Amino acid sequence: MAEKHIYKVTLVNHEQIFEVYVKSVYQGELYGFVVIEGFVFDEKSTLVVDPSEEKLRTEFEGVERSFIPAHKIIRIDQVQRQGKAKIVEGPKGQADGFNKVSMLYRPDKN
Repeated sequence: MAEKHIYKVTLVNHEQIFEVYVKSVYQGELYGFVVIEGFVFDEKSTLVVDPSEEKLRTEFEGVERSFIPAHKIIRIDQVQRQGKAKIVEGPKGQADGFNKVSMLYRPDKN
């Protein structure tokens, strides 16, 4: 019987750190992009709703596949079971690149 893998992907998005669970992660055909697809969220079976998970559910609603720049990926873990998707505020005003835009590749101007 084939195992079903679930991946926890931690990435940076506009000064926030997203932790999402997906069924598939692979190198995209676009240079420098990682593709994540098959988003997995908790079912709405509890009365208490986590606002950050709800925001992620809304953000990725209807998204089949997302192309994430490789330099925005912090970590990819293969996990046994799904946890809660969440958003964490990243450090602001620090020299770690959260507030800076950087180019992945710049061709020579010849």
